[in-house]
Amino acid sequence: MKKNLLGNSDLELSEIGFGTWAIGGGDWGMGWGDQDEPESVACILEGLESGINWIDTAHAYGFGVAEIAVGKAIREYGSSDVIVATKCGVLPEHDNKPTRFISRKTILEEVEGSLRRLDRDYIDLYQIHWPNPPENLIEAWETLQELKKAGKIRWAGVCNCWEDNLEALQVIAPITSNQPMYSMLDRSIEKEVLPWCELSNTGVLIYSPMHSGILTGKVSRQWLDDLPSNDWRKHKVDHPVVSPLHSKDGLQDFLILQEELRSFAYKRSITIGQLAVCWSLSHSGVTSAIVGARKKGQILETVKAVDSTLSKDEKKELMSYILKFENKQKNG
Repeated sequence: MKKNLLGNSDLELSEIGFGTWAIGGGDWGMGWGDQDEPESVACILEGLESGINWIDTAHAYGFGVAEIAVGKAIREYGSSDVIVATKCGVLPEHDNKPTRFISRKTILEEVEGSLRRLDRDYIDLYQIHWPNPPENLIEAWETLQELKKAGKIRWAGVCNCWEDNLEALQVIAPITSNQPMYSMLDRSIEKEVLPWCELSNTGVLIYSPMHSGILTGKVSRQWLDDLPSNDWRKHKVDHPVVSPLHSKDGLQDFLILQEELRSFAYKRSITIGQLAVCWSLSHSGVTSAIVGARKKGQILETVKAVDSTLSKDEKKELMSYILKFENKQKNG
């Protein structure tokens, strides 16, 4: 698999990274349903064997569950070449629900926990998960520079940061990477974030190119009904990813789009999921796309996306379908 240099670092990342949000289990407020640890480990190993050379995880994903699975998988894989990225800044509340909070004190505690769970002496890329509260962002970034000097982390990055955040942090130290959401249905980073990162030599690691499983070709009324009660997509109707699906008209409009995408993908002998990942990687500013898997076989299908390319005319055709869907949503 093709590898790209990440920003100002020496990390060469495969075009697809293995994401572990979904293998964090279902009991932390943003889970995807129950998950079996041996199956999680098997999925990660399958991803590494397919040519993926880096894993993205976070303390928040099951509050340690995903990091433990990553550590076990890497030990079983038996190679020191696997690049590990993890995150700080999302903490458990009393009911194990996530709350976004960064500070020097909590980050110093979190990094030790992540190192222990991953069973590593250092973290290749350590990222601020969310810039919240904003008044603590500078302190948090300075803390990551301290950790870098101490050898606890090799490179420091951020997630979900916009241009004003990036400008403020760049004054203190160069930003190795930013990890924003990016998909055919969420292109908000194209106007400012992607251009800023390209000009600043900041790598871009995009998450949810398949829009949290919505762009896989599997959505239906029955699919929504069958989601387990501890899958966040079943309940978080105010979230932009899933809110259109929780109204009759919104779901119907999406199903029309899904069939248009299916027809487009079929002509190219690929799946909708592969199309979505291929589309996200087609932007020159994207270093790597993070995709997840919960069952064996899923990642083997997804990585085939790197074998496809889209012409300008094909991207234009795709955008006509997407904009038609979005206009329907705006106009009610």
